Amino acid sequence: MKKPVTELGEQKTELHRVMGPGLLLLFIVGDILGTGIYALTGQVAKQVGGVVWLPFLIAFVVALLTAFSYLELVTKYPRAAGAALYTHKAFGIHFVTFLVAFAVMSSGITSAATASRAFASNFATSLSLDLGAWGVSLIAVGFIALVAAVNFRGVGESVRLNVLLTVVELTGLLIIIGIGFWAIAGGQGDVSRAWTFATPGNGGVFWPVIAATTLAFFAMVGFEDSVNMAEECKEPSRMFPKVLLTGLAVTGLIYVLVAISAITLVPANELGQGETPLLKVVQAGAPGFPIGIFAIITMFAVANSALINMMMASRLIYGMSREGVLPQVLGKVHSGRRTPYIAIGFTSLLAVALILFAGGVPALGGTTALLLLCVFAIVNVAVLVLRKDTVEHKHFRTPTILPVLGAISCAFLAGPWTGRDPVQYLIAACLLGLGVVLWFATVSIMRTSNQPA
Repeated sequence: MKKPVTELGEQKTELHRVMGPGLLLLFIVGDILGTGIYALTGQVAKQVGGVVWLPFLIAFVVALLTAFSYLELVTKYPRAAGAALYTHKAFGIHFVTFLVAFAVMSSGITSAATASRAFASNFATSLSLDLGAWGVSLIAVGFIALVAAVNFRGVGESVRLNVLLTVVELTGLLIIIGIGFWAIAGGQGDVSRAWTFATPGNGGVFWPVIAATTLAFFAMVGFEDSVNMAEECKEPSRMFPKVLLTGLAVTGLIYVLVAISAITLVPANELGQGETPLLKVVQAGAPGFPIGIFAIITMFAVANSALINMMMASRLIYGMSREGVLPQVLGKVHSGRRTPYIAIGFTSLLAVALILFAGGVPALGGTTALLLLCVFAIVNVAVLVLRKDTVEHKHFRTPTILPVLGAISCAFLAGPWTGRDPVQYLIAACLLGLGVVLWFATVSIMRTSNQPA
């Protein structure tokens, strides 16, 4: 039996539709802003030199193509679902749906691990501590433990809290832009660096830019999470297109301006050293600015990313367990806190393992982008397959060429020909391999117990 729909086609929901265009815009901007631009600007500069803004611009265009596909799907099926639902509707293969859901969950863990290492690096820098690689890793592990404790306590994703965190994250980036343009106006820095290619080795320009784009793409992810807010939005089929595209445009513009400000004040070779590139920009452009305050803003921004991603990952694991595609033990809820404590512990242990053994920010951030590029490629194909599925209400329809270009560009950026570090494929394979093992174990147990999988 179909659920009743409103005049605009939104299915009636038990969730409270409280989000208007303003709150949705802040949610989208806040979800995209964070660890990527704060931690990876220097690594992008190592690949392309002064044109550090270019990979962020290309990543924005690729994200925009995929955003158009999400817009058609979320206005066509305005429910809290996401890539897994779209995959299942398009292909109807449970195992493929599971892989997509587990890939999204894994991207949340790798993103949180990236944020944790960025937090630890900024913490050490703000206190002028030389802790070495293992010292930074241990601080990152302690931070993940703190995130797990908050997650276990049951902190909800409050829209008002998201507004506050978004303002803090945005403030940090506006400080960088302001410092950069103040320095330029005062004759400091070297604006010409923003047009200078300096690629590693003696190769051409194309492949280094592509390699840098695979990293920069990590800074653009997050917009896809907004589809999970569809059931809490007022008239999502009507307002989602304008708000999502506006949010992407705002963040894309901010990223390009931050990149130009950074390279104007700090040469690419210096910007690419360490995991605190924007702190160097503040020190170079405004030596009198309290570096500790900016470090706190940075840590607050990446802490927000870690908490949101770990909450998402643990809830996905919990949901898959309750659906019978992962072991039942992962779906247990604490009797007192009413939180999925086994799923929280499982995802936290995976994050700790990644922090200790999977390398630094570039490897973890690149793996996040790799996993989501694969998911986005599937979503772009799904929107074309689902064209045969008609619905009664009006919805956004993207020009056919855009999902075609989106699927091709995402698949291209996920390939080994981009110069992507092989360790990223190894990390992604280990995470998905673990998921497959758990899936087969669950199916075997259910078959033994004569329960439907």
